[in-house]
Amino acid sequence: MITVSPNSTPSRILYIDDNALNRSLVKRLLNTYNFEVIEATTGLEGIAIARKTSPSLILMDVNMPGLDGHETTTRMRGIPALENTPIVAITARITQGERELALVAGCDGYIPKPIDVDEFPQQIMSYLDGYRDKLTKDERSRHLDRYSRKLVERLETKVIELEDANLRLRKTDKVKSDFITLAAHELRTPLSLVYGYAAILQSATSPEKDSIEVDVSELSQKIYDASHRLNEVVNDILNISLINTNEMQLLSQEVNIYDITKSAITELKPVENDRQLTINFNALKTISPIISDKKKLRQVFWNLLSNAIKYTPDGGSITLESQIFNSSAEFTKQFGIATSIDKSLVICIKDTGIGLNKSDQLDIFEQFYVVGDISYHRSSKTAFGGGGMGLGLPIAQGIIKAHQGKIWVESDGLGQGSIFYILLPYRRKNDES
Repeated sequence: MITVSPNSTPSRILYIDDNALNRSLVKRLLNTYNFEVIEATTGLEGIAIARKTSPSLILMDVNMPGLDGHETTTRMRGIPALENTPIVAITARITQGERELALVAGCDGYIPKPIDVDEFPQQIMSYLDGYRDKLTKDERSRHLDRYSRKLVERLETKVIELEDANLRLRKTDKVKSDFITLAAHELRTPLSLVYGYAAILQSATSPEKDSIEVDVSELSQKIYDASHRLNEVVNDILNISLINTNEMQLLSQEVNIYDITKSAITELKPVENDRQLTINFNALKTISPIISDKKKLRQVFWNLLSNAIKYTPDGGSITLESQIFNSSAEFTKQFGIATSIDKSLVICIKDTGIGLNKSDQLDIFEQFYVVGDISYHRSSKTAFGGGGMGLGLPIAQGIIKAHQGKIWVESDGLGQGSIFYILLPYRRKNDES
């Protein structure tokens, strides 16, 4: 072993490695010999630190996220202040040609991992004293061609990733813009009604104006209905917040699926709103009451039925069916979806509506995602083509997930109708001990 004497003036060494244990080992080892070690976890961070600190030597890990060690070294060689700074690859990549690839990229040396703790300080000292690994002209030419191909392949991959990211950003930006427009519409409509009906009441009761006859009971009901709708919009936004923070609390009780479905349909009033639809949910009568959150489960069915009604043309039908599975294997065999629920209840809502493109069948459960052109948006929950803020399905999914269940949709495409499935644990009161 060669003994290295402590330096009188510490040399500054920048070590770039995304592995904290590697950095800790090298730092402790070199600090013993009075080297000042600066750490960086990524290539970009290393470049920024090197620009500011002007290190005497740079140790470069090759396998790093983002810019790898080769690319970081090549970039540093293009920075005037760093073009002559010794850069040493310190890497676990020890297969044939790796040393040459590192040198072609701009490194001055190559130290394989695991490092030899006895020899490592002397190796560092030798590079600081001017030692450089060399390649023959033929080696450099051959491996330079290899390195060029590697860079082009990496560039191609990054361009594809950037294009995908840009597409997602444009999509996200559109979703955000649509949500602002829809939220403003959903809030303005009931607010305008409240303001308008309240103004009529105020005019009717003002002593300074000629009195007009109004039906106070009717006006107050309209104000109540508009306020109720406004409260629903606010509650939807609050529910999304609870879902995002995993703070949704469930109140477990016996729930009759048929009853809550009937209640939701009664509130939606498709018949009273002149929607010529056939809605059949009698099959749910045979389901025994299950243990779940009654209020939240009703909201799930309200949201799904509202969607089915809105996107099914007059003359169409909506059918609710159920099936009980006695094991997870039985469920998975039928649907091809894994579940840890031993005994489960599956409820499906089938409609003969406009259907869904394959590309929309996952996106519709994303928050604020709206199918179709929002310029045709209507606030009605039952009118054909009526819309919302894109929160109904995400809320339904969040509630079902809170019950440890699943929700998904199947559709053969536009014009083919849709089937929404709800998977819930089949827990009954007499099952609890």
